Amino acid sequence: MKNINQRYWLFQFGGWSGFVLLYTFFYFTLGITDKEQPDFFFQLFLEAGQGLGITHIMRLVIQETKLLEKKLNNQILGLIAITFIFSLAFSSINILSEKILGIEAPTMAKYSLSNKIIRTTFGCFLFLTIWNLIYFTYHYISRGRREQVDKIRLQALVKELELKTIKAHINPHFIFNALNSIRALVDENPIRARTAITELSNILRSSMASDKVETVPLEKELAIVKDYLALEQIRFEERLQVEMHIDEDTLHQPVPPMMLQTLVENAIKHGIGKTVAGGHISIISDFKNDHHELIIRNTGHLNGAAGEEGFGIGSTKNRLNLLYGDKAAFEIKDLNDNEVEARVTLPVNF
Repeated sequence: MKNINQRYWLFQFGGWSGFVLLYTFFYFTLGITDKEQPDFFFQLFLEAGQGLGITHIMRLVIQETKLLEKKLNNQILGLIAITFIFSLAFSSINILSEKILGIEAPTMAKYSLSNKIIRTTFGCFLFLTIWNLIYFTYHYISRGRREQVDKIRLQALVKELELKTIKAHINPHFIFNALNSIRALVDENPIRARTAITELSNILRSSMASDKVETVPLEKELAIVKDYLALEQIRFEERLQVEMHIDEDTLHQPVPPMMLQTLVENAIKHGIGKTVAGGHISIISDFKNDHHELIIRNTGHLNGAAGEEGFGIGSTKNRLNLLYGDKAAFEIKDLNDNEVEARVTLPVNF
């Protein structure tokens, strides 16, 4: 607010100083002599001071009536009415003050008081109309910028909330299955049970921390995926075969947290989990055509809504769109009758 007031007074003094300079220029270039108008400069500064005061009061009236918040038609009518009223006030004050001070211009002495006010009002109306147009234009531009900034902030907030909602999701069925698997191991293999508890703890900790960052190094994301697959192998045993082909140069590339884990979970849930004989899952990370590619291949086949509209697929598309726009891509398709491929293409971070 302080900066706005400072800017307003800077424009006010600058504008009326320009008014003085303009009339001074006309005074000398048009050849008006001191004998014809000896009090010219006194009158000029008096009029500029009165104009500054009148326009400031007019601004206060505009603010008090909240004219700028009304409909456009009402704003235009209000602008005309306020400009006319203050033009009449400006001319009346100017004529009366010059008459009282005895500095009236010789060219105006021959007119009656009412005639002088009417004639001067037209000139004042022109000046105040220009002042109001500048004032209204400035506020329209400022309001447009504020609305644009507010819109950007709102979009950013919506994106942040969407990302938090997406990243906070962990399939509760996985947690229940993991706990059941660990319970079965407690008596059979206590050491493996303790390791499994640590793996589940790592996954839950990463999920809770995922809303604090937009991306994590692939190496960190792979560690979570390995913990997840280790827990699933307790449940599936030999029915789940895992292969990883990771280019070491991609390990430091940033990826959305929990995205790869979500896709792997989706592959097991909709692919391997629905096959009696189980199957395999392959995870590939490599550079291709100046992009970072993540590929998940698994036994199974796309099945309408389960393949296209499940949370894992939908969340991946949404996150990539929110974070990268058209710089990233996602594709899922059947490679053959018994294998599905999900491919994520990300921009490379050098």
